Amino acid sequence: MLIRRETAHDVAAIAEVHRQAFDGDAPVEVDLVERLRTGPAWIPPLSFVAEWHDSVIGHVCLTRATVASTPVLALGPIGVLPGHQLGGVGSALMHAALGAADSRDEPLVALLGHLEYYPRFGFVAGSSLGIEPDEPSWSSHFQVRRLTTWDTALSGMFRYAAPFYQL
Repeated sequence: MLIRRETAHDVAAIAEVHRQAFDGDAPVEVDLVERLRTGPAWIPPLSFVAEWHDSVIGHVCLTRATVASTPVLALGPIGVLPGHQLGGVGSALMHAALGAADSRDEPLVALLGHLEYYPRFGFVAGSSLGIEPDEPSWSSHFQVRRLTTWDTALSGMFRYAAPFYQL
């Protein structure tokens, strides 16, 4: 398996990954990636695919978000084709994304996600660090991962890029 940056040739395959991973003809994740890709929060070097035998089998992206007025990153969506799930593809994508974010001196990555899956990558409840999502209903699954340049003074309201609110 190869983890690499997304290219223009991967767009249709990425949509298919999210279509199958999220079990539907038009899951919100497909539209979300499309909207993110065309907006100001998109960071091309932080969109990765997992490739197996020249086929895209997984995708993850990080986009610009904020805590108070400080730029941070949001992770998601992340998806893996059903036939390749539980084989380490998602973990490889997570490690690539987090390593790339850290190498760019980003302070943290935030996400909404499964409470038993993401802690293995160092994610903790945002509230434990004084960071809350701007949508209160997200609080129970809102998690953050501190990176090397994390500053303990960073706290406040987290806000995703606009496409996350257009779902």
